[in-house]
Order: sequence, then structure tokens, then C-alpha cells
Amino acid sequence: MRRLLVANRGEIAVRIIRAARDLGISTVAVHSTADAEAPHVRLADSSVEIGPPQATKSYLVVDAILEAARSSGADAVHPGYGFLSERAAFAAAVAEAGLTFVGPDAAVIEQMGDKVRARHVARAAGVPTVPGTEDGVDDVSAAVAAAADIGYPVMLKAAAGGGGRGIRVVADEAELRSGFPAASAEAAGAFGDGRMYLERFVRRARHVEVQVLGDGTDVVHLFERECSLQRRRQKMVEEATAPGIDARVRAAMTDAAVRLSREVGYRSAGTVEFLVDDAADEASDQRFFFIEMNTRIQVEHPTTELVTGVDLVAEQVRIAAGEPLRLRQDDVSARGSAVEFRICAEDPDRDFLPAPGKVGRVSLPAGPWVRVDTWLEPDSQVSPFYDSLLAKVIVWGEDRATALRRSRRALAEFAVDGVATTAGMFTELLDEPWLHAGDFHTGTLEGWLDRRRAAADQGGTDHDDR
Repeated sequence: MRRLLVANRGEIAVRIIRAARDLGISTVAVHSTADAEAPHVRLADSSVEIGPPQATKSYLVVDAILEAARSSGADAVHPGYGFLSERAAFAAAVAEAGLTFVGPDAAVIEQMGDKVRARHVARAAGVPTVPGTEDGVDDVSAAVAAAADIGYPVMLKAAAGGGGRGIRVVADEAELRSGFPAASAEAAGAFGDGRMYLERFVRRARHVEVQVLGDGTDVVHLFERECSLQRRRQKMVEEATAPGIDARVRAAMTDAAVRLSREVGYRSAGTVEFLVDDAADEASDQRFFFIEMNTRIQVEHPTTELVTGVDLVAEQVRIAAGEPLRLRQDDVSARGSAVEFRICAEDPDRDFLPAPGKVGRVSLPAGPWVRVDTWLEPDSQVSPFYDSLLAKVIVWGEDRATALRRSRRALAEFAVDGVATTAGMFTELLDEPWLHAGDFHTGTLEGWLDRRRAAADQGGTDHDDR
């Protein structure tokens, strides 16, 4: 691999370009007209304009990206996350163009991207799945019959989707009949496939994911991440490793992730996601269930890098270039704790309204235990056309308590003039005893946000109850 085209923008494009440079590989940035002066464009060795600001006319246009690769002499393409990263057709088009795709094979992306097929793979590998439908359903009557067998409440999920799109929790048949058409339509619009599948709704669920690396033959895990602190099923705070997970459950879950990855001959970095049923009285009674596999690098990958010392993006590139996996399981250990906060240009006091605009002064936290992955710089422009993520503040500590204390200091040092951000909200969150105790599930943060909003409406500040 001599020249790598990065088919993305923002902080992940910056991250990939830096990793490639460390490996001695030259890079090509692609950009819309809105991103002509963006940091990832300046950092790369060369750049190619691929269209107007709208992503549907630039970053999502496969032919434009392939032409950029051809004209720039690139021999490989890294998709990052989002955009085209989990489009099997894109991976196939890259390969058909004679280029190296930095990610798994198109067939694996397609197989694991279909949530119904992925559940079949998990069961074949002996990995537990949430009780639910064996296959996708495409009409209300079939969904009602399936829900009667599963038992309410159930979750409606897009068979071809991810990222929280097309999901509904329904309490009874009436809600299922009214909610199915909207969920199916949302899935069809987002993924081109309106099929749904049903799962039993786990009331006190933890969202825990296992990072894997594979070369098509060998697979290793790099422990797990806690991703339960979510708003509208979008992750906001992540940790490595997960607090409160029983050692027996951790061992079984990481082993299950490796077995599943081997079952499909996984090649690249990937993440196997699980629900942990946290309703049991004792941690040793915890149960876990496979929910999906993300066949790309994750937004939260830096937490794993800080606790393991492994550069996941560099390993992705090495594997794509044909190198065998350099790590054995005994080589991987987790030291300390890392926490990541996603800082977005959104106003938490206005229901997270996006806040595009011109940025003035930028002050970023620093120190030996703080990492900031960002594209942000003074006098830059937060565009209304793309995701609102400004930066990821990642903090390491010898233990979780230390990481959280350092996080408070780091977030206090984060300042951006000109646009609203979520940094101050996270500082408030660090005051919560339940956060420090690791006593939360996937619904906890939304409940806290509801109480925060109600307290603000009443002129108070009490957010303590879960």
C-alpha cells in the first residue's frame, strides 16, 4: 500500500491520515466544496474535490470517490465510519476497481449488516441472541403473530439497519399495529429495506461491545467498552473497560465475540455488540445477548487504544495491506480505565438543537492522560450539512475513579466561542453519584436529561435521582 484515499471527513479523516503517515503511507483527502479548507484536506498529501456540500452529492457518491482514487493514484481506500463505511456495494466497487478496501470483504459486510442473517451466524457460532423472530417480517399481521410468541414488550428493529434507525419499543398489540408501518417506512428510507424483526425488550439493559481484530484466519479481542449512556439510542459517553461486569461474564462475552468473528472469517477491525441483562440481583447472574456487529472502526475506538496501547487504525491498514495479524491474545492486556465524551455542536438546553456557525476561540484540554480527537480549530466553520461532532475528549486513569476525576478537569478546559456545545452538560453529569458507581443502563441518561430539563424549567438543579 503506497497511497491511501480517505473517503470521509472531520475528526475520523484526521485520525486516519495521521495513522497512515506514521506507517509511511501517503494520503489523499476527498472533500466537498464546503470542506475545501478543512483540516483533513490540509493534512493530507493531496486532495480531490468530489462535489457540493450535500453529502448525497459528494461523500456518498461512489463514482466520485472512485474517480478521485483513480486520478490521484491511490491504491487503497479507507471509509472511516458513517457515510459509505458499511455499504457492501461500496466495498465491492472498490475491489472491482482494483483498489484495496480497508475493511472486511463486501460479503461479510452484507452478511453482518443484515441483522436477521447476523443472528443466524451468531447462533451457528453458539453465541446467545435475544429471543425474537428467526427471520425478517414485512407486514403487521406477521409481526403481531410473532410478538404473541415472544411476549410483550418487544422491540421492532430494522433488519438491514443500525445506528438506532427504525427502532420502536411497543408495549402491546395496539402499539405494534400503529407503530409497525412508521418503523418499516423509516427503515426503508434509511436502508432501502423495510423488513423488520422483533426482539424481546430487555428492561434494564447494558450496551456492551467487544472490539475485535481479525486477518481472515486469526481473531483476537481487545476487551470491551461500556456504551450504555445514550440519548435516542445514540451513544454519548463510552468507557473501556465496562464497569460492573462480572469477570465470568466478561470472559464468556469476549470469547463469544471471537467465535462469531471466526465464523465469518472476519478481516479488519470490528465490534461485536451485546446487551447485558442487568436486572439480576447479583453481577454473577448477568446474562448477555448478541445484538449486532459493526464492520468498521467505531467512534469510540480511542478508549480501547488508551487501555491496550494498540493503534486500531494502523492495524486495520496493516491487515488490509495483506499482513497477518501481529497480535496473539496473550499479547493483549487492559490497563487502567478510559472514558470518552462526544462533544457536539448542539444546545442541550434547547433539546439538543444543532448549532452550526463560525467558531472563534478554541481551547482544548491537554496533559499526559488526555487525548482530544478533533478537526476543530480557531476561526473554523461548523457546517449545517454534516454530523455535529466537534471533538472527542478521551481521558485515561490508573483506575476508573481517577479517569473520572481527570475528566472533570479536562472538560472544564474545553472551550469554544461562537457555537453551543455539550461540554458543560457532561461536566454536570460528572456530579452524579450513579455515574461514579457505574449504576446505570441504556435508559438512565435519557431519564437524567428529562429531569435536568424539568429542573431547568422550574429554576432548580436537582438531577440526582435515577
